[in-house]
Amino acid sequence: MAIAGFAALCAGIVALWASYGPELLAFVADAPRFRAWVDEAGALSRIAFVIANMAQIVIAFLPGEPLELAAGYAFGALEGTLWCLAASALGTAAVMALVRTFGLRIVALFFPPEKIASMRWLRDARRFELLLFLCFLIPGTPKDLLTYVAGLGKSPVARIVALTTVGRIPSIVSSTLAAGALGDGNYLGAAVVAALTVALAGIGVIAYRKLSSKHIFIENSYQ
Repeated sequence: MAIAGFAALCAGIVALWASYGPELLAFVADAPRFRAWVDEAGALSRIAFVIANMAQIVIAFLPGEPLELAAGYAFGALEGTLWCLAASALGTAAVMALVRTFGLRIVALFFPPEKIASMRWLRDARRFELLLFLCFLIPGTPKDLLTYVAGLGKSPVARIVALTTVGRIPSIVSSTLAAGALGDGNYLGAAVVAALTVALAGIGVIAYRKLSSKHIFIENSYQ
């Protein structure tokens, strides 16, 4: 019953996003207007951002990058990074609570069985926490899926929250730096950061695939 209620809530949020998401993104993309709202709203704008970012982590198929860019745009690179990290910690803790309570049933709401099965190498790995941290540290990895899979392991929730939050720092910082530079009119700086981010993400995808393939082979050799 609880699973059905949560699924209905997710469906409602997706429907709201489909209806109002484009308008919201257009508002965020209008730098002077968005920053004026942030200045006027004060603490409320920070609270709204953290809640929205938490929701994105819990409802894993919503994109997170626009929020990270918006944080850098509106709050600046440093403050934007701090709010993203706070939301990441709270959102991950919420995901851990859901997965530890409902297990695979909640994970299956967001990801098909083959996706979950493809992550078995991580969940069953002997060095689970180290591999999880490395996967979060590498740009371009499927962090939303990894967050849910991490909950299926046996590591303490606090440790998973700490590892994943610290591991997100490079990708968050690259987004907030680029957006902050763009918001300040430093177009060259924004372009350089964006280019480096794309390059690192490409390298990260290759490294992640090699890492997962290597450990699938190692785990199978022990079976």
